[in-house]
Amino acid sequence: MKQKNKESKFSAPYLLVLLSFAVVIVLGAVLLTFPFSHADGKWGNFLDSLFIATSCTCVTGLSTYTSGIGPELTIVGEIICLVMIQIGGLGFITIFAFLVTIFTKHMKFKDRLFLSQAVNSNTIAQVGQFVRRVILIVLTIELSGFLLGLPVFLSKEFLSIEGMTIPEALWMDLFTSVSAFNNAGFDIFGSTSLIRNVGNQYIDAMPFWMYTYMLSYIMILIVLGGISFMVIIEVVILRKKPKQWSAFTKIVLTTTGILLVTGTILFYLMDGVRNQNISFFQALFQSVTTRTAGFAAFDQDSLSTGSKTLSSLLMFIGGSPIGTAGGIKTTTIFMIVLSFIMFIRGKNIIAFNRQYSRLSIIKSMSLVFLSITNVLVAFIIMSEFENNNPQASAENMFFEIFSAFGTTGLSANLTTTLTVGSRIVIIILMFFGRLGPITIFQIFQQNIDKEETKHYKNIETDVIIG
Repeated sequence: MKQKNKESKFSAPYLLVLLSFAVVIVLGAVLLTFPFSHADGKWGNFLDSLFIATSCTCVTGLSTYTSGIGPELTIVGEIICLVMIQIGGLGFITIFAFLVTIFTKHMKFKDRLFLSQAVNSNTIAQVGQFVRRVILIVLTIELSGFLLGLPVFLSKEFLSIEGMTIPEALWMDLFTSVSAFNNAGFDIFGSTSLIRNVGNQYIDAMPFWMYTYMLSYIMILIVLGGISFMVIIEVVILRKKPKQWSAFTKIVLTTTGILLVTGTILFYLMDGVRNQNISFFQALFQSVTTRTAGFAAFDQDSLSTGSKTLSSLLMFIGGSPIGTAGGIKTTTIFMIVLSFIMFIRGKNIIAFNRQYSRLSIIKSMSLVFLSITNVLVAFIIMSEFENNNPQASAENMFFEIFSAFGTTGLSANLTTTLTVGSRIVIIILMFFGRLGPITIFQIFQQNIDKEETKHYKNIETDVIIG
């Protein structure tokens, strides 16, 4: 009896997910510390390696290397980073489940249940089919991104860069495609991401049409990566008509569309029309990349306070569940906003001909509360560490913190100036942000997703609010 209670103390699937991420990060950090990973042939700083490994595995994109991972790392180091990005985007357990379902024809129900919980699938009987479809989607889209990049990376302008070879150009193409789809935000162009006219020889070598084309297909990859595998399966693979779409798919697509359009318009009004700092296309890219992708088309530090605040909000929301994006997710913000609107109108929580459970609303509110708490605690701690850092203004620190927690990777030129203490805080934020506060709590409390059943009912009462 005691043994049974001891086993139920932890929720095995969620603990396995946490441990798998931790193991990948530590192993990656060790490999990135070795001299064979660094262009100068010297041993790397372990904290920097741990930071990069966490950023890659949690598909964030923040980097403490002043020159970026491209100039800093060898091809071996870059391959290590790309493998961590791929594992982090899919999740090690998804890859493990894929291998298990291939080599195991008949699984017991408890094994299917375990895997379905670990990969966040809502289907127990068809968990194997779901995982195989996810792997197929990932490989297909990443390969498509690679093919779309060939006109850029094999162009005469790109190949004319001094020292550029076809194999190196193809590698840059592949790295960009995988990083974009997994919403990782890493590139191997240098420390200036995708910003033009700041001395980046790779980006500046592209004609404007080619540069615009590259940003366009990168945006498509970002959106597909963050839209949820469930949506892609329902719309593309199963080819369901809009009337047949599940409430989940309708919520994801509606919320994503609203956020992208609203974000684009607001960015353009604040930093395009008023400050004449960005173009409409750059405003669109900013709206897309803040959905936890992390690529930058212009200097983030030059954004107005309003645009930095909007960027932080979009990074906090992030993408959709069961995808490669981070943040509290589109479904969470949808439930919060819907609950507020229906409360004001005095109606039940209904949308798309569905009434949503009390548990969904409570879970959404709890997730937002826990996430905001994490952000505020991180800000308080970092404020003490960065007291003498002139770059660490309050808005820049909040921007960095939201970027880390939302696993986005955008920075107002702050990451490389952070103290050791703040870097550790960011590492923890990236890890918690990728797993999610709810997942962390589910490790220790199995019943967090369940409603208590009683043979009696307590008397309901109202409490004075506000």
